[in-house]
Amino acid sequence: MDSTNKVLAALCYFSLFFAGFIFPLIVYFVSNEKEVKRHAVSAIISHIIPVIFIPIVILSVLFDIGVLSIGGFPVFFIGFFLLFGVISLFIVIWNIYRGVKVLL
Repeated sequence: MDSTNKVLAALCYFSLFFAGFIFPLIVYFVSNEKEVKRHAVSAIISHIIPVIFIPIVILSVLFDIGVLSIGGFPVFFIGFFLLFGVISLFIVIWNIYRGVKVLL
């Protein structure tokens, strides 16, 4: 893979900070390089993973699904909120790692 394609593949991962999953999606459809497309798909998947938890958190708030309260404190909602934060942090670190790894 030449240096231009390496930068393009790395930008797919780094787009988490500036373009979300839109940039890797565009790169996937525009690029002809198989390796760049593979990295674009991987970046799209890693960008969408945190979005999966948002409806779960919203539903737990709206419908009080399984809310355990300790003194009126919604443990289930807070648990999902913390899980969302941990997963989001992991995804950011993973995308930085993969982007740097592609460049090297």
